[in-house]
Amino acid sequence: MALFGKKQTVKKDDAKPEAGKASVSMQDLYDGEATGKSVSAKTSVSGAKHNLSYRVLVKPLVTEKATHLASANKYIFVVSRAANKIEIAKAIKAAYGFTPIKVNLSNVSGKHVSRGRISGQRSDWRKAIVTLKKGEIIKIYEGV
Repeated sequence: MALFGKKQTVKKDDAKPEAGKASVSMQDLYDGEATGKSVSAKTSVSGAKHNLSYRVLVKPLVTEKATHLASANKYIFVVSRAANKIEIAKAIKAAYGFTPIKVNLSNVSGKHVSRGRISGQRSDWRKAIVTLKKGEIIKIYEGV
């Protein structure tokens, strides 16, 4: 029973993938070819360099461990809780011009804090460790 429109039915041919079709590779997902969408003129304009990467990448995480990992071409960012690996890789490409080799994600739970009788909890957040190719450097930790 459909409340707001017609009930959608799925064809039997669409439900099962064909044996002759190739699977979607990760490179196609990074390029956006798997969805079949073409790149709009808005993203090709040089003024829209950063696109919507500011919504995915919250800030770079500057810690002692992160500076040690930077020598191994691994950079740590605080990212949006809703972002996935592909969105993060696209945001790094848009913001810094480098395509990451690997993106690892970690959910970090907020610490329990108390101030006198009042106790609470800090917000949960998500951490991304981005691995770049050898020789590609993001100058985040300069002068720290």
